[in-house]
Amino acid sequence: MSDKLLKVLAVIGSLHRDSVTRTVINLVANRLQHDGCSVDVLDLEKEPLALYNPDTAHDTPRYAALQARVERADVILLGTPDYHGSISSAMKNFLDHFWREFAGKLFATIVASHEKGLTVTDQLRTVARQCYAWSLPYGVSFVEEEDVKGGKVVSDGFKTRLAMLLRDVRVYGELLARQRIADLAGKDPGFLARLRK
Repeated sequence: MSDKLLKVLAVIGSLHRDSVTRTVINLVANRLQHDGCSVDVLDLEKEPLALYNPDTAHDTPRYAALQARVERADVILLGTPDYHGSISSAMKNFLDHFWREFAGKLFATIVASHEKGLTVTDQLRTVARQCYAWSLPYGVSFVEEEDVKGGKVVSDGFKTRLAMLLRDVRVYGELLARQRIADLAGKDPGFLARLRK
């Protein structure tokens, strides 16, 4: 992939105006850009999606443009708060809208949670699997005020987890993007064969 930048779609799944999830996703997006990735931030509070309806979802005026943004991405970085052990409704709605575009791509997850975000991370990994996407074998979670305070990462442990995520998004994102391109252009059998044009 040396001839093209790794393309990351960073999705902010919080609708809260002062969201700490937004703070962390924007921080990660800036670092990925600094490291040479192309990053597109989709903030669902600023770019809301209508509630998913399979009969009308593709008819909305903004759908085609947003679908193209999702399709372009090699990596889908998902940031969500932990709401009662589950992903936010905004994140679930996004995932329902664009499941076809995820096949063969890498999911990386960041969860704001006071409970480690394990069930939320598992739910996001389940969605990845159901959509024929790959996911990192771990998720990153953080606690507001302990790990992130005043718009800054304040704990060394969270800094270490973010550094690991940033590295793995670049390394495994590029590997999977190269293979996805080859699989879509090739003739060998495989799960991406059904997406060939």
